[in-house]
Amino acid sequence: MTSLRPADVAEEVVLHSFKVGYRHVDSARVYRNEGPCAEAIKKSGIPRSEIFFTSKVPPRAMGYEATKASIKSSFSQTELEYIDLYLIHAPYGGKEARCGTWLALLEAQQAGQIRSIGVSNYGTHHLDELESYIQELEAQNGKGKGGEISVGQWELHPWLARPDIVEWCRKRGVVIQAYCPIVRGQRFEEPVLKGLVEKYGKTAAQVLLRWSLQKGVVPLPKSVTLSRIEENADVFDFRLTDEEMKSLETGEYAPCSWDPTTSND
Repeated sequence: MTSLRPADVAEEVVLHSFKVGYRHVDSARVYRNEGPCAEAIKKSGIPRSEIFFTSKVPPRAMGYEATKASIKSSFSQTELEYIDLYLIHAPYGGKEARCGTWLALLEAQQAGQIRSIGVSNYGTHHLDELESYIQELEAQNGKGKGGEISVGQWELHPWLARPDIVEWCRKRGVVIQAYCPIVRGQRFEEPVLKGLVEKYGKTAAQVLLRWSLQKGVVPLPKSVTLSRIEENADVFDFRLTDEEMKSLETGEYAPCSWDPTTSND
């Protein structure tokens, strides 16, 4: 569950992450690190079947033809036989482009190039739109032929819990991944968090990752610092109580990153 960006250090960092025990690499076209990440996968000595590799359609490549070209470029740069998960990075470009992108991903999945497909940064209105399009495809081509939203990725943490999106996904069995799960360190001095840090002898990042896990979402901590990569994996020897989880329900809507969920184009 590691999310990586800088291309110049990606290979080294991914290899170290594998040694620590990570098996999920969250990449994207816009991060420009697909190639180095794939190189680390090949050099790791770990069976490909044990590693989960994600990439994403960039906002500039929305639409059927552009997405097909994006997928082709991903395989050219990674030289992988398949990609485990391909997401739509953001719901930009309008309905026609979003639907065209989904169709291109679906065809790549049906061709065996991609194992699972999904979305990132979709608001509930975007999710409803996609669900309707999937139903249209099924009406045309048969049940199960419209694709399935297997995974959704959002900025998600106690100061941006997104209950509406979480409920939408839970009802449909969509796996939720959380980026910026440690809020880029911006909330480490919050009193409620500091109390838990003192009680458990853990870092604020570890407490927030534990919150994600107990919420049933997959956290994607991003770091190029080797010690922090190790620290972020050390979250399975403690558990927050129900009361402590409740104390982290802030009710705030405070993104620390971009927020395409609000887009209405």
